[in-house]
Amino acid sequence: MAFLCVKYECRAPAETTQLSMADMYDLALEQIAWIDAQGYPVTINFCEHHGSEDGYLPSPSVLAAAAARITRNVRLQVNVLLPFSDPLRVAEDVAVLDHLSRGRAEVLLLGGYVSSEMEMFGVDPKQRGALMDEGVQALKQAWSGQSFSFRGRNARIAPRPLQTPHPPIMMGGSAAPAARRAAREGDGFIGGMPHLNDIYVAECQKLGKTPRYQAEMAHSFLYVSETPEQDWERLAPCALYETNCYARWQTGTDLDMLFSSAMDTDALKALGTYQVVRPEAVLEKAPSLAPNDAYILHPLVGGLDADTSWRTLRNFFEKVAPKVAINPL
Repeated sequence: MAFLCVKYECRAPAETTQLSMADMYDLALEQIAWIDAQGYPVTINFCEHHGSEDGYLPSPSVLAAAAARITRNVRLQVNVLLPFSDPLRVAEDVAVLDHLSRGRAEVLLLGGYVSSEMEMFGVDPKQRGALMDEGVQALKQAWSGQSFSFRGRNARIAPRPLQTPHPPIMMGGSAAPAARRAAREGDGFIGGMPHLNDIYVAECQKLGKTPRYQAEMAHSFLYVSETPEQDWERLAPCALYETNCYARWQTGTDLDMLFSSAMDTDALKALGTYQVVRPEAVLEKAPSLAPNDAYILHPLVGGLDADTSWRTLRNFFEKVAPKVAINPL
């Protein structure tokens, strides 16, 4: 038993794809509609970064709103780099998304770590923690529907979200303070590395709260294939592009994160971040998974070609999903 998340960041690197950004958005929405029709409890995660030459998705709530109108079942989880955002506008956008989706919206609040993004939005890295604390409190007050004071100004957000008391507030991060903040302020934790879960759980226990968190990633980013070696050849340039991009962004930080640099396919395979495996290998491991372990699919990684993306996606839903227990987080 495990839960299932499908990740979309919608980037179109010139090095790896001929798709335009419009084509990439169309393909993502086509896949999301198809996933929704399969009927499994799935969370679609919409990522967020800014100023990237490859067009990395900067406005996840906009794409999630488009997905809301063509789906009926999947959860729509928007990443929010909260220190870069006006919490009042975030509260309004997510409230509208919650109504558009008939109560399927949720947020994953993140502090950000890319120096160029912090400079772009005028954020002092030392203030990220304070901005996260202020922002999550503002979201909760905003979603109450009542008037409140924000930075000395009167504020009221309408409409209220459809979900009560508000859409789930998941919180992420790649450092111990983020894990403790998620325990204090959030409804769940999706950490950058598994060892942070222990810190999160311990803080929840101190507070008398029930932990809700993503545990191990089954097979890491998973691509189900009947021809693994051939699909590795197709995946490798895209995955190398992505992991090296994240590694560059992490330069100068002390964060312990999932991605590391890799210079070639062999090095990429050794990292284990991306795994191309046969259906039977996934099924063999499935009985050992905990309910909060995760299958994470990343079908358009680094501009992966549509054929390989579709084939590995369909393989999971047609050859794995019917034979394993998938549950919400």
